[in-house]
Amino acid sequence: MTVLSAARPPVAPALLPDLDAILPGLTARFAATADQHDRDSSFPFENFAALHEAGLLALTAPRDLGGLDADLPTALKVVQAVARGEPATALVLVMQYLFQGSLNGARAGWPEHLKARVVTDAVRDGALINALRVEPDLGTPARGGLPATVARRTPDGWSLSGRKIYSTGSPALTWMMVWARTDEDEPRVGAWLVHKDTPGWRIEETWDHTGLRASGSHDVVFEDALVPLDHALSPQLPGAKPPPDPGFAAWSSVLTSAIYDSVARAARDWFVGWLLDRKPANLGASLSTLPRFQEIVGAIDGLLLQNRVLLYAAANGRLSGSESGLVKHLVTENAIAAVEKAIAAAGNPGLSRHNPLQRHYRDVLCGRIHTPQGDVILTGAGKSAFAAAVAARGH
Repeated sequence: MTVLSAARPPVAPALLPDLDAILPGLTARFAATADQHDRDSSFPFENFAALHEAGLLALTAPRDLGGLDADLPTALKVVQAVARGEPATALVLVMQYLFQGSLNGARAGWPEHLKARVVTDAVRDGALINALRVEPDLGTPARGGLPATVARRTPDGWSLSGRKIYSTGSPALTWMMVWARTDEDEPRVGAWLVHKDTPGWRIEETWDHTGLRASGSHDVVFEDALVPLDHALSPQLPGAKPPPDPGFAAWSSVLTSAIYDSVARAARDWFVGWLLDRKPANLGASLSTLPRFQEIVGAIDGLLLQNRVLLYAAANGRLSGSESGLVKHLVTENAIAAVEKAIAAAGNPGLSRHNPLQRHYRDVLCGRIHTPQGDVILTGAGKSAFAAAVAARGH
């Protein structure tokens, strides 16, 4: 078994960078290469090098572990700026922020040395982390079922075997939280923390998606990958659910849906610019002078205004925890509707590969994929409404 290097002493907490000074430059820098990464389905390593240089890869990690301990409004601001430039980069970053933000909450059962190691690696080396959960036969664990990935306990550690699909950020991950079950008579289910230097795993470059093509969401295959015993992160019997964490749900809903709101804003900006520049000979003026297009832009801005109000209300704790799922659903659907309006009005230019609008449209459609999905959100909201009505009746 390869022994990983000993944990280094934690780094001193840094100061929050001047976001107003650095974020516009990052947005422009990421936008400049977004089209090429989309065409090539290539991973934007240079974007994460820039985020590391800017001191933004441990933004939400606890300060006692060397992170910046940023709040949700601050994380939202960063994610919006990154996503407006290149949304696949933002998706990987959101996974990083959600993990770091839950280290002293939902992940309170983690060994302290592992929490410190993961954050120190992010601060010093720009290390990324994500959970690998989805499988070919299981689909998403959010829908139930036991994973096929198996962890066998051996005298030398846990031997991990299985295949994960849609492993976002896989080319650049230093740490992987692999969802698996034990081979015990009564199997336990949980996550095993795997470092990139662990022998016995590989990436199969299967990601050839319509949207978010730069996310590197390939298959990851484990074949007797041996990890230390303490890297089993509190596996539990199936059905044993941790207590709900409304704070984590709010963070997840806000940051995930903010990616797609930002894509819609980038699409809106391109569409407005195109209408200003497009001057048909028979009109003698730009398309922006026509009431029809003014109305369409007004409708798009109305949808994005709703999103801005919802995101900032949720980020600042002005909505209940039970409403966070609805925020994710509404913001995502508004973003898709906004881009669809621009696509429909632009016609052929909007679908040309020479223009970014078609890329924004393909990217924004990915917003419906993330857990919790629309049917689950709306069903849960409906159940809550009926439960509240029954309680109000006193029976």
